[in-house]
Amino acid sequence: MSTTRTSPSRGPGSPDVTGFYEKDTGSIQYVVADPATKKAAIIDAVWDFDPKHARTSTKSADEIVAFVKERGLTVEWILDTHPHADHVMAAAYLKDKLGAPQAIGDKVLEIAELWSGFYNLHGVFDPRRDFDRLFADGDTFRIGELEARVMLSPGHTLGSITYVIGDAAFVHDTLMVPDSGTSRADFPGGDAAVLYRSIQQLLALPDDTRLFVGHDYCQGGREPMWEATVAEHKRDNKHLKGGVSEAEFVKVREERDRTLPLPDRMLHALQINLRGGRLPAPESDGNAYLKIPANRF
Repeated sequence: MSTTRTSPSRGPGSPDVTGFYEKDTGSIQYVVADPATKKAAIIDAVWDFDPKHARTSTKSADEIVAFVKERGLTVEWILDTHPHADHVMAAAYLKDKLGAPQAIGDKVLEIAELWSGFYNLHGVFDPRRDFDRLFADGDTFRIGELEARVMLSPGHTLGSITYVIGDAAFVHDTLMVPDSGTSRADFPGGDAAVLYRSIQQLLALPDDTRLFVGHDYCQGGREPMWEATVAEHKRDNKHLKGGVSEAEFVKVREERDRTLPLPDRMLHALQINLRGGRLPAPESDGNAYLKIPANRF
């Protein structure tokens, strides 16, 4: 059972937000619900993957399915903020289980083209086929009576988006919680200066906006955390407080990124996630195979 915690609605137009912490990758998955209608969305759900044995499991996703059924929620959207490098997305599995459309930002088309080159798999990734909706910057949609808006927030990847739903914003891998700072920007298509500018747009949201991050690595052995307000990030975020300039931020971020290894699931995960959370088609023996580029990174 994962660590689970609900941030309750603050009133009309404000969602209930339940986070599910997936320990193996430090990922937080979200169920965002409209209390008035019991309509909901799932954001950044994890399809468990053991990189040592290349084996998948639906344990984390099934926990979310059980939660929405227990609460009597109707899932209207299965959302991802970007094609994750550190976990495999459960979107396709949840679509099959719950019948809701899956969506991601439209810059995934550029990310798919970029990674087609790294995998030498040209013409294989087709986000228009594998996602039901590709959101552009500024697009809006609804979850029950809740208004939702899409913000393009690149830097961690060139196509990362934020979902602003009422007084909650799901900021993916731009920010960490304040004691951990911000997220890396050294993956292909990432850029620390672009990340800084995206963060400034997030910090321009109202001070009481609840910001929900994509990962937490439990700084100093504390319990997992994933929520802080805009005001708390301005005051306490270790990479941002005190009015840090873009140049100062880029220096700190790039120095930190040079020390980080690739995520252990990255080369597996991206070729699954760029298919919307689907393995490649089985080959003649009935098994699916992943292609891992040697000596590229």
